[in-house]
Amino acid sequence: MPLEADDQARVDDAIRESGADPSGNRVLVLDASDSHKLGPFTVICTILNRTIGSGIFVTPAIVLRATSSVGASLLFWAFGTIVGMSALLIWLELGLSIPKFELAERDENDTVSEGRTSLQCVPRNGGEKNYVGVHPNAIFPCSANSCQLEYIYNNPKLRTTCTFGLIYVILGNLSGNAVAFGIYILQAAGLEGHDSLVRGLAVICLTAACLIHALWRHGGIALINLMAVMKTLILVAIVVIGFAASAGASFGHGPVHGETVDPKTHQKTSNFDIHSSFAFASNDFQSYSESLLFIVYTFSGYEQPFYVLSEVRRPKATFAKTTIAGQGFACILFMLVNIAYLCAVSFDQRLNGELDMATVFFREVFGNELAPRVMSGIIAFSIFGNIVVMTFTASRVKQELAKEGVLPFFRFFASSTVTPWARLRQHFKPSSKSDYEPEQSPSAALFLHWIFTMVMIGATAPTTPDTAYTVLVSLYSYTVVMLIGFFVSGGLLYLRLFSRNRREWIEQSGFKPWFGSTAAAIYTAVCAFLVVSRFVPPSSASPFSKANTGVQWYIVPTVGLVSMVLGIMYYYGFIYVYPPLFKDGRVLVVDREATIVREHGEYVQALEIVDASWERKSGPGSNDTEVEEQRFTVLEK
Repeated sequence: MPLEADDQARVDDAIRESGADPSGNRVLVLDASDSHKLGPFTVICTILNRTIGSGIFVTPAIVLRATSSVGASLLFWAFGTIVGMSALLIWLELGLSIPKFELAERDENDTVSEGRTSLQCVPRNGGEKNYVGVHPNAIFPCSANSCQLEYIYNNPKLRTTCTFGLIYVILGNLSGNAVAFGIYILQAAGLEGHDSLVRGLAVICLTAACLIHALWRHGGIALINLMAVMKTLILVAIVVIGFAASAGASFGHGPVHGETVDPKTHQKTSNFDIHSSFAFASNDFQSYSESLLFIVYTFSGYEQPFYVLSEVRRPKATFAKTTIAGQGFACILFMLVNIAYLCAVSFDQRLNGELDMATVFFREVFGNELAPRVMSGIIAFSIFGNIVVMTFTASRVKQELAKEGVLPFFRFFASSTVTPWARLRQHFKPSSKSDYEPEQSPSAALFLHWIFTMVMIGATAPTTPDTAYTVLVSLYSYTVVMLIGFFVSGGLLYLRLFSRNRREWIEQSGFKPWFGSTAAAIYTAVCAFLVVSRFVPPSSASPFSKANTGVQWYIVPTVGLVSMVLGIMYYYGFIYVYPPLFKDGRVLVVDREATIVREHGEYVQALEIVDASWERKSGPGSNDTEVEEQRFTVLEK
């Protein structure tokens, strides 16, 4: 849908103004045009492709071994669906409410009401980066054309941005999944004991994902959609096969039934027998805690579309419906898959710690050695799709962090470039449309993402691939999912219950979740519990003990908390050490000038010009070294 004439004129003027800047300080970042935006199907595929990774194939066996109970493991998975849906409702309320700008009111015919303005949300990329940074007051003290953003954790300025930025730039990647990709590729090929080859395959996997999105935006999105459909069909096939096996169907190996031992009669009975399904439940606290962490991580694909929210078509009209549909479908499918596994896999199979549940399932059903290798190939395929979608979304978060001016070479990493595919297409088959805009990609941010995936692969090189996978996935789960999740959900709980503007927040929220503050309370409590409980040592028999994981129990939570401390130290170094030593005491001033236009009846951001410079502060307190608060200017007619 082409822009209105006045909107298009303002976009063209902003582009010309940026290009005429002789200082080189201004960075023009074009948002995706309507023809390049993500539709509802892609939003759902983004959730499914990230959620269906190695977790649904591997985690069920981990949870079953940890709880030693079919009933307890299924209850944990059921609770995981509640936690996953609660998290999505939190992200929806924040994502469709922040930031708000004072914009012209429109009547039912989409005509401007002269002289009347109202606060309206204009969705942005970045996900949690925006939510932990925006204060509820941001939606109230706004001038006619601008809105100064404050912070929830706003004393001092930019501390939250620096802390989140350091954590996400370093740990916000799936390097652990890439290691698992290498492991499963070698298992599919029938090769073992090649640690260097595993890491080589991990590097190839991560590099390929970055190159796909840097070279061809539409190609990367099409791959995300295709792989999401294929992975969903694989899980549906597992559900059908499992339920068919439970009904007595044979797949060439005779009928199979998931069985356990009744503790009273010592006779084999169904996994789902209420008298035996809880009989052998573990009494190790840490095993339950770790199991819940793995399950919550498995459901953590819901946040991916929020990282690219400004690239979604008609977000206010469709985004909530599509994300709820995608996450809800994933929750139902995962519960059915877990039940299907247990329809064919006997409880005692959990004791074999070297096999994931999906491999055991296929071996039991098909009864040959080829089936596990095929399953290994399927898991590797699933993991690659997981990495492709995370690379696409995480690069946008890192681009948004660069726009804040807190990263080295931030102008470079904040930029977007026309993809090579678009250049070739325009060269050999030029578009005749006057409003044609070639696709762009945050290539520099993709490069930043790639650098730190390589750093994480290299940092775990002295360990075995299995240990590296455990450390990297646990570290991501603890810091990015749980630690940041706690601050996001806790911040929303504060906005709803304790802030002085809580009534205004609830009334003007762009999305009103079911049951009010219940979702925020549930997710805050779960995150807080998992952050603290990781410091409880597991028993020696636990699958999470050092004997089974190769890692001391306290390593991951300690590194996770230290990463937050390092982020705070980075802030103080950036504010109080770097300017006096290298900038002659100047302060960083960042102007972010957004051009807001109407598209499909909604206000969206068409482009943003980031102007950052180190300036000498004048007036009272001129000797203080601190970063000036970013100025957000809105151009909207």
